[in-house]
Amino acid sequence: MNFTSELTNATMASNQRDTLLTAVGKNLTVLVLGITINYINATMVHTFNKHHIFRMNPRFILFIHLVFNDMIQLTTSISLFVISYTFHTIHVYLCCLIILPAILTTQNTPLNLAFMAAECYIAVCIPLRYNNICTVNGTYIVIGIIWALSSLSVLPDVFILLVTEPLEFFHTRIFCLRDTVFRSAYSVKKRDASHILFLVVVWLTLFYTYFRILFVAKAADADAKKARNTILLHGFQVLLCMIVYVQPMLTEVLTYLFPGSAPSANFVMFTINQILPRFVSPIVYGLRDKTFRKYFKKYLCTVNCNPRRAVKALS
Repeated sequence: MNFTSELTNATMASNQRDTLLTAVGKNLTVLVLGITINYINATMVHTFNKHHIFRMNPRFILFIHLVFNDMIQLTTSISLFVISYTFHTIHVYLCCLIILPAILTTQNTPLNLAFMAAECYIAVCIPLRYNNICTVNGTYIVIGIIWALSSLSVLPDVFILLVTEPLEFFHTRIFCLRDTVFRSAYSVKKRDASHILFLVVVWLTLFYTYFRILFVAKAADADAKKARNTILLHGFQVLLCMIVYVQPMLTEVLTYLFPGSAPSANFVMFTINQILPRFVSPIVYGLRDKTFRKYFKKYLCTVNCNPRRAVKALS
């Protein structure tokens, strides 16, 4: 969840050892992947906004919030990656402007997945009460709760920063990482505690909803089986979010297996930790739904197809 931790090795060490050609290649790779994923995500957001049927469905509202959240997170993490190569250090106040939305969106992801799992559970296990519990207004309230919980986790760091650091610190240049901005020992302990709390709550929610759906599901109940598989995908994505905790160990293993390739190993870990989870969301959630996939393919085709024909297809 602390997405900036893996940037320490992935950029600081790489900047010192990578050749110019290698550095350009890594940055171009990250930018191309980021632009491609954000284009797909933006098309999904456009598809959602264009059709009333999706805007009135709590499941799609939560899904599109996850997609929009991933777009912000991916943009900020890639921006930090490129900045670290281009400028190496930036002013603290500029770093804060990038770090804060990145932290918020990173912590939003597991919470959003937990609520999506709860929605699947309600749809399968208590379908008669689904329309009363899962309403459009209630879904937007849930999204507000997600942002409120993430903000409550970050705001103490901001207050500690303002109280403990002199004004001159905000005009100094640093390598932009969470730990170099919020460097108080209290902030580090609070960050670890909040991450553990968030992940425990998310995993308990995923396990509970999965096993309840498992007991309800029958061989002929396709909806229940689909909901069960969806929660498994939620768990897979949470696992991807948790890779950051074992990133140092995995990097050491890769460095041991491939001596002298530490920068490449760090780059691979950054790609796995930051880009792969953002790539999973639109594929396993949006494209698995037949109705959404039908409209999404039409909008995605507008770039490669004749615009006039695309407009006629959508009308």
